[in-house]
Amino acid sequence: MQTVVTGAAGFIGSRLAERLVAEGHQVLGIDCFSDYYSRRLKEYNLRNLKEADNFSLLEENLLELNLPETLQGVDWVFHQAAQAGVRASWGEEFSVYSNSNILATQQLLEAAREVKIAKFIYASSSSVYGETDDLPMREEGRTRPVSPYGVSKLAAENLCQLYHHNFGLPVISLRYFTVFGERQRPDMAFHIFIKAILSGEKLTIFGDGEQSRSFTHVDDVVEANLLAAESSLEGEIFNIGSGEENITLNETIDLIEEITGCQAKRDYQSRVSGDVRHTSADLSRAKKMLNFSPEVDIAAGLAGEVAYIKEVYGL
Repeated sequence: MQTVVTGAAGFIGSRLAERLVAEGHQVLGIDCFSDYYSRRLKEYNLRNLKEADNFSLLEENLLELNLPETLQGVDWVFHQAAQAGVRASWGEEFSVYSNSNILATQQLLEAAREVKIAKFIYASSSSVYGETDDLPMREEGRTRPVSPYGVSKLAAENLCQLYHHNFGLPVISLRYFTVFGERQRPDMAFHIFIKAILSGEKLTIFGDGEQSRSFTHVDDVVEANLLAAESSLEGEIFNIGSGEENITLNETIDLIEEITGCQAKRDYQSRVSGDVRHTSADLSRAKKMLNFSPEVDIAAGLAGEVAYIKEVYGL
């Protein structure tokens, strides 16, 4: 199977590419190594893949590639690449989000349509829902993002649906709910929390810490991508979240303290624009139609991420 993974040097993309390589796929990873965070961490993500005979890396921006030529002979496309970050998406930076998340997706869809790929899996986000009291969040529920990042992810998701309905492109969109685990981006909460706690540094918490999330381990997200690609489904949207009850940020910090044996120096600050109070994933459709069943619980996942942070920073 010929497979493309965009964002292959990133958190989820590198884990997904490793799984595909292990299962015998011929994988082309595409990544532009944007400066959103350290290239060193992205190179570290790729350390195992670079030794695989069935993996190759193309260091290019999707907007600068001849995409129809790149996708010739490809069966599956996993579009993980995106400019991430809710808080960074305001103001002048929005042009980066519109180019990276919307325009790049549109051009990739055009190329996929031209070469007639077998399956296009798009990495969407729970950010498309925005702030709502209608929990758990359901795929047929209202989408009203409260950040420019969420707007860009919803726009690209809508483009996927348009290409399916108008041209029969076999797309599936997966709405990820707060993914965590080894290789998590350094701007994400658990990465920040664990590093600060291990280093004895002050831990900044925006809001009162009682905001809650459906935290989803990266291994479960990878599994969902494979289930979606292997299915006969097309034009569907699925929530991909945790199988556990929601947990607050304060409770996750308690867990990290327990795992590390270190006490957090908590500094509570004002809530940030664009952050939602609660997310909760209704997994009914994913369980029924994809046979998706998340397996990694929050405690085990955090223990793995703590080990990763210790390793990568020498803590």
